[in-house]
Amino acid sequence: MSAIHRLAIRRLYRPLLVVLLALGLAMPAQAERLRDLTTFAGVRDNALVGYGLVVGLDGSGDQTMQAPFTGQSLINMLSQLGITVPPGTNMQLRNVAAVMVTADLPPFSQPGQRLDVVVSSVGNARSLRGGTLLMTPLKGADGDTYAIAQGNLLVGGVGAEAGGSSVQVNQQAGGRISGGAMVEREVPLQLGANGGVLDLQLKEADFGTAQRVVSAINNEFGWPVATAQNGRTIRLQGPSDANERVNFMARVENLNVTPMEAPARVVINSRTGSVVLNSEVTLHRAAVAHGNLSIVIDTAFQVSQPAPFGEGETVVVPDSDISIEQQEGSLQVVEGRADLVDVVNALNALGATPADLMSILEALKAAGSLRADLEII
Repeated sequence: MSAIHRLAIRRLYRPLLVVLLALGLAMPAQAERLRDLTTFAGVRDNALVGYGLVVGLDGSGDQTMQAPFTGQSLINMLSQLGITVPPGTNMQLRNVAAVMVTADLPPFSQPGQRLDVVVSSVGNARSLRGGTLLMTPLKGADGDTYAIAQGNLLVGGVGAEAGGSSVQVNQQAGGRISGGAMVEREVPLQLGANGGVLDLQLKEADFGTAQRVVSAINNEFGWPVATAQNGRTIRLQGPSDANERVNFMARVENLNVTPMEAPARVVINSRTGSVVLNSEVTLHRAAVAHGNLSIVIDTAFQVSQPAPFGEGETVVVPDSDISIEQQEGSLQVVEGRADLVDVVNALNALGATPADLMSILEALKAAGSLRADLEII
């Protein structure tokens, strides 16, 4: 192997430090619209959920012996339609599946509007492809019905079986129905019912940003209509008339405000091994020693045979060879860095893998050298 190839391989396996928008984060914060930074209290989606049946499956539905609730649900539905199933009847259903239906009810939704729904199997159905969801009430957290779902499913997965072999692409036990639910009742929401008072809430609580928002709103309207309640909530004195209140809220949402810089933070994803730093992360001078310990177990199987005409039996005997390897780790000085690119270069110079880099960052944080909040997800 040539020296160039060896150098390329070393660079390929260098510790990868994923930096989110490394160049963009180094730039000063830019002004953003308030509609991107805040929300009005009460203006939010509401989760809906319901239990229903999907019919018309091509033999890929629930097996009623393992999922008895599917048969019970079908019997209850048939009884409401005037059909009586004799007690003790063993219905061998293969074209029916029990499902959970979920949807999000946007704010200000009115009866007659359509919602997208997600349908997911709760039994042992192999596929919902080609199925039709029967009328399913969707209820909110208060137990009231806010929408009714029904329609043909669109399943993104596909699978095939033949001769004992099978192949599948994506998932087939779930699907979507575009516009599959119709809103039956609205969620009561009265903005500014208390004399036109509105609460504007920051998506990320920050006292400095709250102060800037108050100043921007008061400067826009020329009188103190906004007061900060805490680091997240800003109280507004809006008009009492509904039409004027809407114009007032639209004017507030379109104001530009420069938010405060985010606090220094390092986010470690323990599942993927990625490490993300923002531009505020700094390092103080520290010394780091790093080494790896690996244990290798190599097992070879040998056959032991008895002598000719002996009464013994042929057996397989494992032969294991255990070795322990430890890489040498020497103290390396990490200089104090204030620039994000310098911090990345200093950490990469340690020669650690992404998995080892997580342990090094935790140790630097414990030693007080890493000046940032450490968040592990």
